[in-house]
Amino acid sequence: MFPYFDPEYENFNQRINPPRVCIDNDTMSECTVVKVDSMNKNGILLEVVQVLSDLDLTILKAYITSDGGWFMDVFHVLNKQGQKVTDDKTIKYIEKALGPGSNLPSAKKGGGSPGRSVGMHSIGDHTAIELKGPDRTGLLSEIFAVLAELQCNVLAAEVWTHRARVACVVYVNDVATGKPIDVDTRRMTSIEHRLRNVLRGHGGDDEDGTGAHTEFAVGSTHVDRRLHQLMNADMELVDAQGEGEEVADDGMSVTVGYCKEKDYSVVNVRCRDRSKLLFDIVCTLTDMQYVVSHAAVSSDGLYGVQELFIRRKDGRTLLKDEEDKVVKCLQAAISRRVSEGFTLEVCGRDRVGLLSEVTRVLREHGLTVTRADVATVGEQAMNVFYVRDASGQTVDMKTIEGLRGQIGQTVMLNVKKVPAPAVKPPEPARGGVAKTGFFSFGSLFARLRA
Repeated sequence: MFPYFDPEYENFNQRINPPRVCIDNDTMSECTVVKVDSMNKNGILLEVVQVLSDLDLTILKAYITSDGGWFMDVFHVLNKQGQKVTDDKTIKYIEKALGPGSNLPSAKKGGGSPGRSVGMHSIGDHTAIELKGPDRTGLLSEIFAVLAELQCNVLAAEVWTHRARVACVVYVNDVATGKPIDVDTRRMTSIEHRLRNVLRGHGGDDEDGTGAHTEFAVGSTHVDRRLHQLMNADMELVDAQGEGEEVADDGMSVTVGYCKEKDYSVVNVRCRDRSKLLFDIVCTLTDMQYVVSHAAVSSDGLYGVQELFIRRKDGRTLLKDEEDKVVKCLQAAISRRVSEGFTLEVCGRDRVGLLSEVTRVLREHGLTVTRADVATVGEQAMNVFYVRDASGQTVDMKTIEGLRGQIGQTVMLNVKKVPAPAVKPPEPARGGVAKTGFFSFGSLFARLRA
């Protein structure tokens, strides 16, 4: 007779030692301290960082360690206004998302094949459409025009561009019914066909692999993580053809070394600090199948410094070709969310064709969209476009005033200048760590050994 097998046995330790979350506003005078203790599981760091990033919290410092079976994080954070996190709803959300009952880690793997250019899947009351391919001026306008023509209402969208490539996730429903569009219908096939032709542009056939393919995506994932996956897969395809552009040298430094004391590969990152920087780095390493065991993060408000101790999932350190790939992928992940030029905040009553109209006006003024964040809150459209002119230069004020006169007739248009990043990061100290009062696990390991 076989012994009884309890399906909950593997989660026994998790149940008797649930995650603990402490949000401390007393210890530090200038920031809130968020502490997370939990049983260590694959993907847990990404889940924790994802929750904090989704709340737009600024991470000033972080100390992460997960030797053995236990995972411990300490984050020093501020809210969007640069103040302590005192809002009761935000605090309760963090406690619920990361505390007992959260089932950490819950970060899901990417839906669909990252090697495909158009994928669709239904999620809740909308259908998600994924696109990737070569970017060009006016592409976003053409995509939204096709969706409007085919009676698809755009509820939300995220668009990233980098190295003349674009990745986009668009959430739509049916204009007439307000329901998701069934992926197993002729209508969906028609939508895929039209969008594939838009992505191809003037490239003709898709024989060279740089245009569009289609595939239904299965499951779902965090939208920013999915965009990273799409762009990383696209970067590999372009690089394999020898068509990739070099990452611009804006003072960013990414290196991979070796910690002999503890047998880790060590990733050091120094660059201009920005929102979601830690998420982008941890997300990239996680999707490359590396485990971050220790990390120290610091920011002086202008520059960010990160030291991450990683291994492959099999416990081994990185080979030379893996190190080179990690450097290249992290440089791209850091760069693709950085935008210069202007942001156009377009707010107004949502209606079918609004996005098509706004992006058409941008195209007619010779502007290219480098990033876009489209959202619908109730009946209000709240859209942000990061724009530059077609040659990649900053938009002149005459063009901006022309946009105000044309777009501002139907919606509220707010224009903000995005500051250009500084050229040089802080000078590194001995051992590769920047001089910012930065705590280094590498120095600690060396002292412990001595």
